[in-house]
Amino acid sequence: RFSVKTLIDRSCFETIDDTSPEFNNFAAILEQILSHRLKGQITWFGYESPRSFWDYIRVACRKVSHNCICSIENMENVGSSRAKGRAWIRVALMEKHLSEYISTALRDFKTTRRFYDDGAIVLGEEANMLAGMLLGLNAIDFSFCLKGEGLDGSFPAVIDYTPYLKFTQSSDSISSDEEELRTLGSSGSEGSTPENVRPPFTDENIWYNKCKRVEQKYRLALEQKGYLEELVRLRENQLSESVSQNKLLLQRIEDMDLAHKMEKEQLEYIIVELQDQLTVLKNNDLRSRQELTTHLTNQWPSPGALDVNAVALDTLLYRKHNQQWDEKSFHSLDQLSAEVSLSQSSLDPGHSQDGKQDGMNLLNEGKEDTPSLLGLCGSLTSVASYKSLTSLKSSECLASPTTEMTSPGLTPS
Repeated sequence: RFSVKTLIDRSCFETIDDTSPEFNNFAAILEQILSHRLKGQITWFGYESPRSFWDYIRVACRKVSHNCICSIENMENVGSSRAKGRAWIRVALMEKHLSEYISTALRDFKTTRRFYDDGAIVLGEEANMLAGMLLGLNAIDFSFCLKGEGLDGSFPAVIDYTPYLKFTQSSDSISSDEEELRTLGSSGSEGSTPENVRPPFTDENIWYNKCKRVEQKYRLALEQKGYLEELVRLRENQLSESVSQNKLLLQRIEDMDLAHKMEKEQLEYIIVELQDQLTVLKNNDLRSRQELTTHLTNQWPSPGALDVNAVALDTLLYRKHNQQWDEKSFHSLDQLSAEVSLSQSSLDPGHSQDGKQDGMNLLNEGKEDTPSLLGLCGSLTSVASYKSLTSLKSSECLASPTTEMTSPGLTPS
């Protein structure tokens, strides 16, 4: 703050350049602030090499519009990082953008934490006032030569505190000086006449010194009062920001609790609804099974009706097959009777009885295979129907040859 004030006061009388001691002192102070507790760069071997504040400025000030970072990087006569940082301070002052660069870099808190350790000035509360103090330098027209010796990065910046030191005599020392002067005056009055002796200090001087002391105390109290008021104002702003953030967080927590309760109620309602639907589906499934069982029970015939239907079906199939077989057998029997009549007419009457017996044997041989096929007709679903069908077939087969033998077609003509 003192360096900025002296620099502004000096700019009212002369142009500020590299030869100005006020500027050199200001540049050294700013460089020390930006280099305070700066982290070193870790090498491949795990060692920490020193780093300049230019590495931080180059990364943190990229977002400034129309910045001079690229121009300083391309400067030929500036090689080291420290020299580039000093050139950046001079160029930013000539462009009147130093305050903008510093405020942008300090707002990038993540990058600042990455380059500086805890306890650094740029991480403290004083850094917020730094950009405001540098804002007054925009009213000064600077003129620098970027090829001078001030850009040499081989030596560190040294701050000269002598312009800011002021000797102030305390009240105790002033009293002791007065006592000493009185003692010296009293000792010298022994060799002189009382008329020629005068007191070393008059009442006017005493009151003047007291007034000076009171004025110094008043100025000191006034400065302390201004500092304390500024500190209180800063704390009040921080407190108001903390209170507002606390209110926002509380409101956000209440909103999240309300949303959580609503979501929980919705999920409970969905669970109850799904349970109801599952109960209805189970009841419907049970009812469908019962209806299907009842339907199949009603449609399925009883065992007695099943046996009667099977017997009727077997009888119908047997009669149909037997009718076809009778037609074939009667046709062959007519041919056989014709042949027998012809043979009997050609033979004598003594052979007629033998021919008749041979015809009966031939007829029986022609029907020999018929009873073996009777078992393939009809259905064998039940033992009772099979037995009834077998008895029926055997009775018909036994009755068929007797009928044929007694028919008139078998008698010799």
